[in-house]
Amino acid sequence: MIIGVVGLGLIGGSMAKSLKKRTSHSVLGTDIQKSIVEKALKVQAIDAELSFEKLADCDILFLALYPQQTVDYLSQNIERIKKGTIVLDLCGVKEKICQQIEPFVQDRDFCFIGAHPMAGREISGFDASLDSLFINASMVLTPLTGTPQKVIQTVQTLCYQIGFSSTPVATPREHDRLIAFTSQLAHIVSSSYIKSPTASEHIGFSAGSFKDLTRVAKLDETMWTELFLDNKESLLFEIKTIIGHLTDYQNAIEMENAEILKKLLKEGSDRKKWIDQVKSV
Repeated sequence: MIIGVVGLGLIGGSMAKSLKKRTSHSVLGTDIQKSIVEKALKVQAIDAELSFEKLADCDILFLALYPQQTVDYLSQNIERIKKGTIVLDLCGVKEKICQQIEPFVQDRDFCFIGAHPMAGREISGFDASLDSLFINASMVLTPLTGTPQKVIQTVQTLCYQIGFSSTPVATPREHDRLIAFTSQLAHIVSSSYIKSPTASEHIGFSAGSFKDLTRVAKLDETMWTELFLDNKESLLFEIKTIIGHLTDYQNAIEMENAEILKKLLKEGSDRKKWIDQVKSV
């Protein structure tokens, strides 16, 4: 197949590199920065530049852009996409994108599937991309209603070829509800935690816990702002929930109530053990 990748940042660059390393498909790529395309060609992450004319050659097209950029790119280039092409966006939110895209693709002869690779790094850009980024990761798929099973299976097969270990299928709303907890809340908490005035004094007094909790505080603020606002309802639920739990701990410590504090800590410990058991089943 001929596979196109639009946007050669961390995710798009890693997708191109993974496809080149683990499949025999031809990979075309483009980016808003011409220098990135040149670099991708130099390191053989792509076979050729994905020009507007070559869009019509693609059998599969990955859109590795910000949410609104994804919608805009597809709407502006919809006439260039050939019959039978599978188009996938790789954004971290799905419901808003799918709601905007579905009306203008439902009568087309190509298929659109929302996709979210559950992998990343605390640094961004093509230079941070890896051909191993997706090894043993999940690729969540949110196909539009009526998407043929054969098309979904084609995407799943390709995902397994480049290293993904699972390809769960969800509705866009289900995806966003879960991602608000597993990803977006973690970034909010990390960003909040590092703002403590004590953080600048951590050297010599920090270890794994500090590193784990601060790792994703380094982020692309433009992209994450858009992701957070596009998933406002689910993310606010998770933020309010964790604030409630933090308040419980705060009250127990202020009152020096050891029994309540011990109970809260045990509940958290037991919950973690239970979740780990569920994961291993």
